[in-house]
Amino acid sequence: MQPPLLPVVTLTRLLRLARLDGTGVLALSGAFALASAAMGDRLSAVIGLLIAGAGAFELHGAGLLREREARGLRWLVASQIYLMIVVLAYVVLRLFSYDPAFINHALTADTRSNLLEIGYTEGDIAGLVRQIYCLIYAVIGCVTVLYQGGMALYYWRRKAAVAAALAED
Repeated sequence: MQPPLLPVVTLTRLLRLARLDGTGVLALSGAFALASAAMGDRLSAVIGLLIAGAGAFELHGAGLLREREARGLRWLVASQIYLMIVVLAYVVLRLFSYDPAFINHALTADTRSNLLEIGYTEGDIAGLVRQIYCLIYAVIGCVTVLYQGGMALYYWRRKAAVAAALAED
């Protein structure tokens, strides 16, 4: 069994993770917002910007910790909870705004003809497309709860070690 990490090592690892995660969230969601705006999807562009805000919050929290301010840890935890809320709101919004005409338009003619050949009816295909759509958003919601919840818990559980590291000179 290994001894617990020194507080300064815990802080260093936490800062590295926060910088990586915050930068990744900011870059990916910013690109998502730009792509959505270019396609004319205003709602997705706004959601992308809100998610980018979570990355900025996380980077701000890491910056505060680097400046030896303990309140930076609250920013890290809050960024994960905020991100989880925004993504879950987006998932719920998408589930309640299902548009079969748009989704069926995305289904290629070849795929539709193949499904008809193996015995699916148009109604079956519509139901299948809806199930896949709902499954995708359910998976996104579950992964978000697990990942962002896990990250918030990870940051929160290192509260004592971070406080000890910041108290050291």
